[in-house]
Amino acid sequence: MTLEQIFATRAARLKASEIRELLKLLDQPDILSFAGGIPDPSLFPAEAFSKAFSEALTPSRQAQALQYSVSEGYLPLRRWLVNHMETIGVPCTVDNILITSGSQQALDYLGKLFLSPGDTALVGWPTYLGALAAFNAYEPVYDRLRIGTNRAPADYIAAAEAAGGRIKFAYLSADFSNPTGETVDHAGRERLLDQAETMDCAVIEDAAYQALRYDGAPVPPILALEIARKGTIEACRTIYCGSFSKTLSPGLRVGWVVAPQPVIRQLVLLKQAADLHSSSINQIAIHTVAERLFDSHVAELRSVYQRRRDAMLDALARHMPDGVTWTQPEGGMFVWLTLPEGQDGAALLARSLESVKVAFVPGRAFFADGSGANSLRLSFSCASEPTIEEGMKRLGVLLREGKLAS
Repeated sequence: MTLEQIFATRAARLKASEIRELLKLLDQPDILSFAGGIPDPSLFPAEAFSKAFSEALTPSRQAQALQYSVSEGYLPLRRWLVNHMETIGVPCTVDNILITSGSQQALDYLGKLFLSPGDTALVGWPTYLGALAAFNAYEPVYDRLRIGTNRAPADYIAAAEAAGGRIKFAYLSADFSNPTGETVDHAGRERLLDQAETMDCAVIEDAAYQALRYDGAPVPPILALEIARKGTIEACRTIYCGSFSKTLSPGLRVGWVVAPQPVIRQLVLLKQAADLHSSSINQIAIHTVAERLFDSHVAELRSVYQRRRDAMLDALARHMPDGVTWTQPEGGMFVWLTLPEGQDGAALLARSLESVKVAFVPGRAFFADGSGANSLRLSFSCASEPTIEEGMKRLGVLLREGKLAS
């Protein structure tokens, strides 16, 4: 007997992240990587964090910074987040906020809280790979979330019942989504809330990129729209997941959940069972830096990333062959390419790494049903404008060489 023989059945649903594996390519100096959706480390507010950590370790504060803490999270940080959420139209209290180890942990907790085996999770086609990884362990059935179509809620409900469960939530990244970079417009968000009411399910709003808008008019968060409808967050079914990973630092692993108090109380119990609380000193440092420079730092990020977004869209327009299409994101970190039918992103990646040394993420991994072979994701956040130009030129040459086998 081996230990693998007595793993729980859910272990069979766990898969390695293609993105995490591709990040290893960043250590190879000859690879032009557009794979990992990671912030540019040269833009981290390192000096501000160095000062914040030093202050946290002064004799008067070090006990708090290095000690166990409450599961809900560092209270001054939660108070800062109350003010921050107010600025984007989400009035709430500290009791509506839980600090998590990145928004990825929030997705894991929400999957654990809502999903029983056979229940349905509505997700995009494609959707964030990390969300699928988080939800997979709880053995859901996936159905395609269609906001802009005429698919009736009754059809979703019937499909979920046929699968042996019920619809528990609709998950989406409404702003500059990972992987497509697309944004759900105001009307689409209102339609989703209507659908969720009819289906009597939760809405999980992944807002990891919400602060990174470069042009176009801001759209209120789904939670803000629902509060406007119902008058209070306590009557809402939307759960907002935020993160400092794309704005201040991914390495400190600080995210947050905003939800009605009954949901927060249950998530606190899950956190107590999982890791007790997020790192005290990291929360203190994030609070210090956010309080001092969040707005100015995010403004700097927007300026740099917008130039890189523009450089990628311009290079794609000049170098891609006929038949290749791509999204036009108003923010975030990604552009989504759709290749002609018959081409395969994974096969293209293998050939690309061998011949032109360009890395990206094949699209199939972002589809719950394994479709989407003729697509790929490009990230512009961690590449200079000359690198983007050269990378898109190389990729265009490769694509012009002819169709790849599917």
